[in-house]
Amino acid sequence: MKTKLVNSIREAIALAGLKDGMTVSFHHHLRNGDYVLNMVMEEIAALGIHELNMNASSVFDTHMPVIEHIENKVITSIQCNYMAAGVGRAISEGIMDTPVQFRTHGGRPSDICLGRTPIDVAFIAAPTSDPMGNCSGKYGPSACGSLGYAYPDAMYAKKVIVITDNLVPYPLTDFSIPESYVDYVVQVDAIGNPKGIVSGTTRITRDPVGLVMASYAAKVIEHSGLLKDGFSFQTGAGGASLAAAKFLKDIMLEKNIKGSFGLGGITGYMVDMLKAGCFQRLLDVQCFDLDAVESIRTNPNHQEVSAMHYASPSHRSAAVDSLDVVILGATEIDTNFNVNVHTDSNGYIMGGSGGHSDTAAGSKLAMIIAPMFRARMPIVTDQVTCISTPGKDIDVLVTQGGIAVNPKNAELMYRLKDAGLPVIDIHELKEKTERITGKPHHPKFGDKAVAKVIYRDGSELDTIYNVPVK
Repeated sequence: MKTKLVNSIREAIALAGLKDGMTVSFHHHLRNGDYVLNMVMEEIAALGIHELNMNASSVFDTHMPVIEHIENKVITSIQCNYMAAGVGRAISEGIMDTPVQFRTHGGRPSDICLGRTPIDVAFIAAPTSDPMGNCSGKYGPSACGSLGYAYPDAMYAKKVIVITDNLVPYPLTDFSIPESYVDYVVQVDAIGNPKGIVSGTTRITRDPVGLVMASYAAKVIEHSGLLKDGFSFQTGAGGASLAAAKFLKDIMLEKNIKGSFGLGGITGYMVDMLKAGCFQRLLDVQCFDLDAVESIRTNPNHQEVSAMHYASPSHRSAAVDSLDVVILGATEIDTNFNVNVHTDSNGYIMGGSGGHSDTAAGSKLAMIIAPMFRARMPIVTDQVTCISTPGKDIDVLVTQGGIAVNPKNAELMYRLKDAGLPVIDIHELKEKTERITGKPHHPKFGDKAVAKVIYRDGSELDTIYNVPVK
């Protein structure tokens, strides 16, 4: 039978016609376990191809070889939604001439589909594929679950190369991405380490401060007026966020509340809520742990969705627009409720919006849960170092020292006060924190733009400048 199978990544790159100045793309479902981005870039460098734009949904510490490719001008520009601290530090110190473009998990597929960020060659890390390119993330030794962020790359790139370590006979029927989008298939020994897909803290916090915040968060949801049959919810993988989900689960079971769906990057704790009957469905754009991978493989009520379905603002609808409550994190938040998740307290890039601003914009209640301070650096400031999510989209900040409600949501403020929760003005919370920590020292920046933060609709939110090397 006909096959798209070729002998090597290098052969596939040559057949795809990759040349200087083109755009290559990658997805991040294997996260810190990913081998594909580094393997591909090594082959591209060996072929002598330079001045590429790399459009990767996220860049992790495992991708540190990217720094050498930047220094050698193999990569001259980067587009991504998230960048971990390893590569982020080098970018912050001005290693690249062209600023990184940070998009959101919804903005990236939107701009790809609209032709604003065209892709020449997309590389799909597929835990299972057949010789024609029907592929899935649910099966195989490197199973990572959902391939939601790879969909726009596969659908809109000029050439698509599937790289797999589990080649199965044609046809693979329970596929994520169909052969109709795929040009070439390459079999390799390993595309990654599935243990590396685990993202963030996947255990409920035992820290007393975290548990106080989690308890407050669950009570905010309980008294918001949104916790009723049909409730929909998204949370992250941090310890306090998971604890909040645990407390919320207890409330829902006690009150026999049947939610409609859980959304986003799915953890084993969300799987537990599905099994307990708290939700009828899970809509999964990425699996955060191996329990979620097992669930999406075996439970028909755990549904894979594309990045477009998840959060694109330019499609006819997106799941985030039907979301009731989302729990999010922050490295800092200012008195206008603008949130920073891109840089640390020293101004170095160590993150990115991901779905942060997408879910904040789409949900009825966007909650930030964060401690009053970290390493004696206050969470609340007069002005954030970088605006990742605008304050207009944030409803409430939950800390161990009180709950600050955005004045735009007066009804929520009244509800929480009536429930006896410790509501505090965000300016008072800032002053309360600084009485403990002292006034913070703000980082110093140079005059070189190293990154642009682009909102989900394509508009520019902020610019990140270089941190001078001492």
